[in-house]
Amino acid sequence: MVEAGRKRSDALRNEQKLLAAAAEVFVQSGVDAPIREIAVRAGVGTGTIYRNFPTRADLIVAVYRRQVEDCAEVGPRLLAELDSPLEALRQWMDLFVDFLVTKHGLAGAMQSDNSGFEALHGYFLERLLPVCTDLLAAAAKAGEVDTDVQAYELMRGVGNLCIGRGGDTAYDPRRLVKLLLDGLQAH
Repeated sequence: MVEAGRKRSDALRNEQKLLAAAAEVFVQSGVDAPIREIAVRAGVGTGTIYRNFPTRADLIVAVYRRQVEDCAEVGPRLLAELDSPLEALRQWMDLFVDFLVTKHGLAGAMQSDNSGFEALHGYFLERLLPVCTDLLAAAAKAGEVDTDVQAYELMRGVGNLCIGRGGDTAYDPRRLVKLLLDGLQAH
């Protein structure tokens, strides 16, 4: 029985390594990056990837869900750990940008399953909108950002800045997101 538990925890660790590696590769090279590139980054064979995620879309959806959860979990932690809610918002936005770059690739990969993509988008809003709302409210309460900024508008704005990246490695949405966040600062 202990052996079965060990296999399960090993399998979970492998899956988490795979998802982290896939997220990094997707951010750097797009969702069409070779599976072997993800396998090398994760330190596993391609068979391990296909055993866990039979299709590329399965892998992309799993990365998407993991990134949503990571973003949702890190927001409150950043607020608790950092002295400045605005700095917490900035660090959270960095993770959010990585997520959005992957998310835009997901849309193309799931064209044939529009209902699945819409369900994931609903999940995204349900999990991340409250986190962004809390970060903005804390920054506004601390007098660090203007109080009339809405989380949904900010998230849409950052999303639109990330769409422009596509395959253009010369375009870094982080620079524009930084400018956007600088513009939110209370004067």
